[in-house]
Amino acid sequence: MDLLHSPLHDRHVALGAKLAEFGGWDMPLEYAGGGVLAEHKAVREGVGLFDVSHLGKALVRGTGAADFVNACLTNDLSRIEVGKAQYTLCCDEDGGTVDDLIAYLRSAFEVFLIPNAANTAAVVARLKAAAPPGIEVTDQHRDYAILAIQGPSSDEVLQALGLPVDHEYMSFADATIAGADITVCRTGYTGERGYELVVPAGAAVEVWDAVVAAGEPFGIRACGLGARDTLRTEMGYPLHGHELSAEISPVMARAGWAVGWNKPTFWGKEALEAQRAAKTVRTVRGLLAQGRGIPRPGMAVRTEDGDGLGEITSGTFSPTLRQGIALALLEPAVEDGATVIVDVRGRSEAFTVTKPPFVQPSTKES
Repeated sequence: MDLLHSPLHDRHVALGAKLAEFGGWDMPLEYAGGGVLAEHKAVREGVGLFDVSHLGKALVRGTGAADFVNACLTNDLSRIEVGKAQYTLCCDEDGGTVDDLIAYLRSAFEVFLIPNAANTAAVVARLKAAAPPGIEVTDQHRDYAILAIQGPSSDEVLQALGLPVDHEYMSFADATIAGADITVCRTGYTGERGYELVVPAGAAVEVWDAVVAAGEPFGIRACGLGARDTLRTEMGYPLHGHELSAEISPVMARAGWAVGWNKPTFWGKEALEAQRAAKTVRTVRGLLAQGRGIPRPGMAVRTEDGDGLGEITSGTFSPTLRQGIALALLEPAVEDGATVIVDVRGRSEAFTVTKPPFVQPSTKES
């Protein structure tokens, strides 16, 4: 299969990026001259710039568009006002997760969606199939690039560019840069204060170059998706295909806070309500290494007596804590603070069950 390229592909090659496949796209994993650890540190302590143009983009438009989206996806759009964004999920009728995504409420007639790269076609197809006359669902995956500026110095970089800052977390504002109309979203996937710029694909290179130039006094560093993964794992943020999937529901992922339980309808409502009431399904928990073991997805988790408890869904070395951390799908009876055993390449390593995040987030700080 031929991989898709970001509009910024040539910039990544010029920076010596190590490229890897993400959801059908050839995207930077890390860059020469630092790698994941340096890029992770830049975001936690200064500012990093990510190209996440592989993420999907879709527009739902027409009379009653917001109400239609609200009747399909899990979260309750009526909780937010125009100009705000919301984390939500697309489920199947069995409660399995088709995708998790961000919905931007532009008006009662227009909702912009950012799903994951690999799942965009499936989400768009489901919405199109369910859309009543007068509501149009458009796949805009290739029409826009997305740049994420993340870290404590992100405000200073945006101010140097003349872009709006200080709007509320999970809100967005329209702006112009390099002659292009863009959307500045106070969102991200790192746990740090930051912004995401939704940019017309044709202006992506000019905007990237402008951000790099404006960020130079603040030590901005291009960051790949390797650092994005270590950053989100430290926050306990789910990744589709790991903590969410057709087999792992929002209830199992402990994402029930993103479900509008009091809404009259959304896809998968009955199945999710049954799971929530039964309290018997495995759920995603955090694990913190007691020793030097580095957990990886798929590793088995058990009691000290050898009884199976579940498996790792995401695992890595935390650059901030300097120890192994993991998210794991575990039996519901396992208590926070318990010691469990992970089979790490033939060694029995002890981990403590904990509630993420592993590192204190600063996303909502004003």
